[in-house]
Amino acid sequence: MLLIVHTVASGQRLLDAARLLEDDPRVEVVFTQGPDVFGEGARAFLSGLGAAGTPWANATRTRYDLAVAAAHGGVHEVDAPLVVLPQEAGGLGAAGVVARRAGRAAGGAYGLDPRRLVHDGWLVPSAIALPHRDDRAALARACPEALPAAGVVGDPAYDGLVASLDRRPAYRAALGAGDGRKLVVVCSSWGRESLIGRRPGLWPRLLAELPEDEYQVVSLLHPHLWAGRGSWQARAWLAECRRRGLHLVAPEADWRGVLAAADWIIGDHGPATVYGAAAGVPVLLGCFHAAGVGPGSAAALLGETAPRLTGVASLRRQLARAAEEFRPEPLRRVAERITSEPGRFGRNMRRLMYRLLRLGQPPTVPVPRPAVPPFLAK
Repeated sequence: MLLIVHTVASGQRLLDAARLLEDDPRVEVVFTQGPDVFGEGARAFLSGLGAAGTPWANATRTRYDLAVAAAHGGVHEVDAPLVVLPQEAGGLGAAGVVARRAGRAAGGAYGLDPRRLVHDGWLVPSAIALPHRDDRAALARACPEALPAAGVVGDPAYDGLVASLDRRPAYRAALGAGDGRKLVVVCSSWGRESLIGRRPGLWPRLLAELPEDEYQVVSLLHPHLWAGRGSWQARAWLAECRRRGLHLVAPEADWRGVLAAADWIIGDHGPATVYGAAAGVPVLLGCFHAAGVGPGSAAALLGETAPRLTGVASLRRQLARAAEEFRPEPLRRVAERITSEPGRFGRNMRRLMYRLLRLGQPPTVPVPRPAVPPFLAK
């Protein structure tokens, strides 16, 4: 089986599928790096896994029994039945960027359009894994010829986050808040409309206004930002803040443990902020790019639900008010839009892969795994 890793972000999602094949000596998993503009860091990510890899040129000349991808670059070149995994929930994905540059509103989910699913008149994926049953309607509007290949499997990131919530103490210790301080997680997507693009002054202001003996501030930047701007630049933009106590999570770390550890999540329209709706803590929006998310998506619902962090009032007071007024029901509705198969990605995805591999499934029942403890950028 071939796993096509385009970026660090897509590689993290593919690992949830690869782990469903563990302990089965009938299946050999081979990794390759697919072409992508945000591919910087993917090779190091694969090296860190100790994964058996093959160059893309070799991968496209070899027949495989199954291929799995979580992005679309070059996948039509692979000789294998192809499963396309669900994309991250929310955020300004590549589809949103293209649509915005063309002067159109970005609608639907990234990847559910003929430009990515159809090549030379034929449907590329053998199976399209969707996180939510409502995504079938979006696919039917955007690319109706792909509907017979679609199946609702759930969302691996959501399932992993929920499974991680009872391990908060371990994650908090890994992030420097094991001493009882409150943990503020600041998430930024990538691009001009992201939190770091719109409000770069938020980080130093948080460090100035929140007492260090009471709060630990941790920043979670989307891997595309690290890849697009370079790891040196990502660290340089927050260098002074890091000297003042900010902890910056490494892009290849398991970000689900970071959200599970938080007391507050501050973010934008990006996927980490959207998944934060399942963490059971207040989520505040430092900015929100409504044109970059699909209508009716979990991200759009978050934009209608979460309070805004203002630039006038005391940040400490705003956090305290958010905690006092926090009600889980509105965010629970956001979380319910992420997946209509909560906790069942493993069993649904494994069934799909083994069917395409034409193998019987192992007798075990896959369960969601908690995140490994996160680690910080050097």
